[in-house]
Amino acid sequence: MYRLLSTATAGASATGGRARCCGRRGTHRWAGLPPLSHGWAGGLGLGLGLALGAKLAGALKGAVPVPPPADPETPPQAESPLEPPLATGCPQARAPPPSRCFAKAIASSRDLLHRIKDEVGAPGIVVGVSVDGKEVWSEGLGYADVENRVPCKPETVMRIASISKSLTMVALAKLWEAGKLDLDVPVQHYVPEFPEKEYEGEKVSVTTRLLISHLSGIRHYEKDIKKVKEEKAYKALKMLRETMSSDQEKDLKGKGEKNNEKQDCAKTKTEQDNEAKYRNAKPCKKKNDFEQGELYLKEKFENSIESLRLFKNDPLFFKPGSQFLYSTFGYTLLAAIVERASGYKYLDYMQKIFHDLDMLTTVQEENEPVIYNRARFYVYNKKRRLINTPYVDNSYKWAGGGFLSTVGDMLKFGNAMLYGYQVRLFKNTNENLLPGYLKPETMVMMWTPVPNTEMSWDKEGQYAMAWGVVEKKQTYGSCRKQRHYASHTGGAVGASSVLLILPEELDTEALSDKVPPRGVIVSIICNMQSVGLNSTALKIALEFDKDRFDC
Repeated sequence: MYRLLSTATAGASATGGRARCCGRRGTHRWAGLPPLSHGWAGGLGLGLGLALGAKLAGALKGAVPVPPPADPETPPQAESPLEPPLATGCPQARAPPPSRCFAKAIASSRDLLHRIKDEVGAPGIVVGVSVDGKEVWSEGLGYADVENRVPCKPETVMRIASISKSLTMVALAKLWEAGKLDLDVPVQHYVPEFPEKEYEGEKVSVTTRLLISHLSGIRHYEKDIKKVKEEKAYKALKMLRETMSSDQEKDLKGKGEKNNEKQDCAKTKTEQDNEAKYRNAKPCKKKNDFEQGELYLKEKFENSIESLRLFKNDPLFFKPGSQFLYSTFGYTLLAAIVERASGYKYLDYMQKIFHDLDMLTTVQEENEPVIYNRARFYVYNKKRRLINTPYVDNSYKWAGGGFLSTVGDMLKFGNAMLYGYQVRLFKNTNENLLPGYLKPETMVMMWTPVPNTEMSWDKEGQYAMAWGVVEKKQTYGSCRKQRHYASHTGGAVGASSVLLILPEELDTEALSDKVPPRGVIVSIICNMQSVGLNSTALKIALEFDKDRFDC
């Protein structure tokens, strides 16, 4: 023990000497001291050992463990009591602190989105909600990039698919307001490269207005005209059967016995004939859009005129104006019309519009540019395994489904549309209001349902001008009340989307303390195809609309 303490003391003294006396003066001062005896060194060593031990114990007692540095790829844990617990491996981007006014709506909407995400197996989903022109909630669930474990967040950029049609409509509307575009002249006036058309031997005209509302007869991705016509006939008969009024049956029962017998016989015969037609009209199994080869084109088209060659020589499937046939290729032709009417390339003209609307993250989808926060896109294979979607080039359909964006930009776009739609109502109470990006009469025209059209994502609505519109309706007292709203959904390779605008039901006599826009806007984007999101967006909008009056 004596030797051990002496050695430790000598080492400590030497180290301390070097530490304290690195200068020449210190060295001379310590060099003249007499050598220490063994006993003195042992006592000094024991004292130093006890003092150092006590000091070390005190330091350890008050020490606080330092957490390891956070992994930037790891999403923060949810702290809000309103957030449901997340499954292991399912990230959730931290949302901004929710407004106390909308805490209930946010909690229920978040739970709904978790359910939808789990139900369809979507890797990631992003939502944004705006109330009266202000963004009140935006959040990402799941992964924007599964392989690299990148969580979704409000800034995540995804394909917005057919919401691109609503963006293209703004370009057409601006040109129409400026007098540069006539919606009702044949398209050959602007694009002579598109050949004149005939239907069943009769010369017909395709106009810009018909193209906008999918009434032109130009095909979609399905090239087999027979299959399309069979499907349309089948749907028409099915709808006819479903909409048979029970009041008509009561009328028949309320008449005399003889009339009843005759009418019952006639009714039975008619039903049998309809059943036969219904069975005969049932079409062959038709490929869905994601089984069509043109959806996966990899060819780069330099401009809209060049991409017309994909369909310009194909026959019309229906007489223009007679039937609704949803067509993304129709919007490819509209992009060419925008170019000729404006004098700019389509993408240049659209970028000007995005700049005006402050949509700074909305761009055409191209593979080469580095686009910050761009998500990856996924699909399930036949074995129900998640895989990356194949590479596609959307240059042939930028106008109808080729843009990338964020929920934040979609909310800005929706608010600009809602402001233009409502500002006319506030002019008498507030003369200082700025004009809308589009004139009120233009917005009313755009959101007025067009006859002979369909709204596939909500059977109670109709297509208008690049928007689906459901009108206000209530059939029975104290029963379901249908709200007026406008929306557009989107489906692309590895992506689904929706933008829904629910205007406030305004009392024109109580507008003095309000300014437009008034209403709820919901945007949802997802990196998985074939996910229906409109009903989810409507439920979320109604939740926030209900909460806004409790604030």
